[in-house]
Amino acid sequence: MTDNSIIVSTFVVYLLAVLGIGVVAWRRTNNLRDYILGGRSLGKWVTALSAQASDMSGWLLLGLPGYAYLAGLDSVWLLSGLLIGTYLNWKFVAERLRRATERYGDALTLPDYFESRFGDRSRVLRLVSAIFILVFFTFYTSSGLVAGGKLFESVFGLPYLWAVTAGGLTVVLYTFFGGFLAVSWTDFLQGCLMFMALVAVTVVGVDVSGGFSGLGASLEAVNPNLLNPMITLTGEPLGWITIVSLLGWGLGYAGQPHILARFMAIHRPEDIGAARLIAMGWVSIALVAATLVGLVGIGLVPQPLQGADSEKVFMLLARLLFHPVVAGICLAGILAAVMSTADSQLLVASSAVSEDFYKGMLRPNAGRVELLWVGRLAVAAIALVAFYLARDPESKVLDLVAYAWAGFGAAFAPAIVLSLYWEGMSRNGALAGVLGGGLTVIIWKQLSGGIFDLYEIVPGVLVSVACILVFSKIENRSR
Repeated sequence: MTDNSIIVSTFVVYLLAVLGIGVVAWRRTNNLRDYILGGRSLGKWVTALSAQASDMSGWLLLGLPGYAYLAGLDSVWLLSGLLIGTYLNWKFVAERLRRATERYGDALTLPDYFESRFGDRSRVLRLVSAIFILVFFTFYTSSGLVAGGKLFESVFGLPYLWAVTAGGLTVVLYTFFGGFLAVSWTDFLQGCLMFMALVAVTVVGVDVSGGFSGLGASLEAVNPNLLNPMITLTGEPLGWITIVSLLGWGLGYAGQPHILARFMAIHRPEDIGAARLIAMGWVSIALVAATLVGLVGIGLVPQPLQGADSEKVFMLLARLLFHPVVAGICLAGILAAVMSTADSQLLVASSAVSEDFYKGMLRPNAGRVELLWVGRLAVAAIALVAFYLARDPESKVLDLVAYAWAGFGAAFAPAIVLSLYWEGMSRNGALAGVLGGGLTVIIWKQLSGGIFDLYEIVPGVLVSVACILVFSKIENRSR
């Protein structure tokens, strides 16, 4: 067998395993509650690894190494923001949200929780929240399809458009059939595979580079500025806008519906503490490893990578460093990363359609089988729109993720956190916060130059917090 046929065979085995999990989960999915939250039955290990796997997505093995490849040690600011945000989310949001969603009408989605928490009989808060979920998740899902397209293009030699189609169909099939259980079980498997792939490429790559001293020497030989996290590659100061923008990624965690769904689905709230330790161990090693992959690639990849091609550094290193069987497993790790987030995004977006639009606004008395199939059909429809957005082969995974991450973070993170800790937060405050944060991201993204180069999540979160505080106080005074 040729090297590429061995890699392809490894992929086929992995894909069959994932689809098999979807079939098993199909048999255990009886209603919308099972489909969206798996009946709140997850254990601490599955909760921890599925939360982090769905969080990191294809950008962990493509976007982050690609950014480190281009920026050098400037990437430690992004790494720091992500680590801090992950910890704070597990520490201060996870358990409170799990208990609150069960207390407020056994809420299955964030819009459902907001409506119950604030007694919004007009259902406007539910509708606005669901719209933002659909808009930003469509962009987020398209980033996964772009990552999958680049991977299938590299492994199978397919034209980009066909590669995106093949990767997208795989994700849609097992999400369509198995729902939350299939997504969570596969995310556990994929979290393990992503971890092993990253660690393997990092350890061997650093060793081949001559250890950390050799890695440092190779970076200095290419450009000494790669080793200084406070300056750009041209030697200019990095600037507060860039540093705050990179650290600002951490602000988004408490607003990501696909991560929060794992907190809502854990079987015992008391297991959150143990799950947090597992999750932080996984994510700390994975983020450091992904950054090192990009740095190692600067010295080891024969041809310099430019633009969107920089996100192929992990794939190139896997092929360069390993036997085809091991390389195939490592490349399957990219597919695992893509699928672990895209499936979660599709599922949460479909829950917005079935639970928040269809049941919440159109057919309150719809039966469980009817809602289940509405959710499944929504998965297919959303995937089609995401596919349309992913058609451009020059799309960068990190750019698409950054926009969706900012949208969710600004629209929902302040509303979630304050709703869990401030009894005085009102319905109008929540609505103003969601609208203010989400719209700020959309508008800020269209502007450029000077202060507008600041990552849109930062002004979005600030506007959202201000709106919540001001409108809540106004409403409370008028009572």
